[in-house]
Amino acid sequence: MGVLNITPDSFSDGGFYFPSEKAVDHAANLVEQGADILDIGGESTRPGAAPVSLEEELSRVIPVIEAVRARFDIDISIDTSKAAVMTSAVKVGATMINDVYALQKEGALEAASRAGVPVCLMHMQGEPETMQNAPHYQNLFEEIIAFFGERMAACEAAGIEKGMLILDPGIGFGKTDQQNLQLLANLGRLTSTGSPLLVGVSRKSMIGNILNQAVEQRMIGSVAAATLAAWQGASILRVHDVKETVAALAVCYALKVERNSL
Repeated sequence: MGVLNITPDSFSDGGFYFPSEKAVDHAANLVEQGADILDIGGESTRPGAAPVSLEEELSRVIPVIEAVRARFDIDISIDTSKAAVMTSAVKVGATMINDVYALQKEGALEAASRAGVPVCLMHMQGEPETMQNAPHYQNLFEEIIAFFGERMAACEAAGIEKGMLILDPGIGFGKTDQQNLQLLANLGRLTSTGSPLLVGVSRKSMIGNILNQAVEQRMIGSVAAATLAAWQGASILRVHDVKETVAALAVCYALKVERNSL
């Protein structure tokens, strides 16, 4: 899943693909590099990010989705928590919903149910503006699994079948670096939910703090983390560096095939 942020303030590429003409050009690059899904978002969810109005978010994402759909036969994920954005995005060609609030915002459950596309539910403690202010858990994995259980039940009650759900543990969303590392090191424990896992660790502060590197220097560490996530069962990897991650995954899966052949 290649990241396409149409925002002026995302932590890694804020302003790079804003306005939409630059975004469509970058989408073409991501497709050429081997992306299977494009994750298009018009509202930053980095720590400390401020909300964006519905009108502004729609004006950012809808023209890009329309242009990408016209040029490429590729799955498009709409990265949003707003029901109206979900509905409009699917109407013009989005084939997946990726919601950091796990369909908890007003009308989101109903909109996702009507849309009839796969949905990624992410775990986040708190809100983007405050989520990194001393996050705390009694038991990290038990609380995340319980949260997923509750949200999956809510989805089922709204008419969204379990087979349409993807789960994201939310690395970097209301977690300390240690908690992020615990999640990545024990990712297999979350496969007990029975749903595919999406992992997004690309260029995040955890990588930067391990390597003492700025955002633009975190490609190698991000590829290593993505490969480790895939080895432990992640089905979708949300990344900025598509070409490099695709190459690393080719090696990872070649090894998995040989391991399973014995």
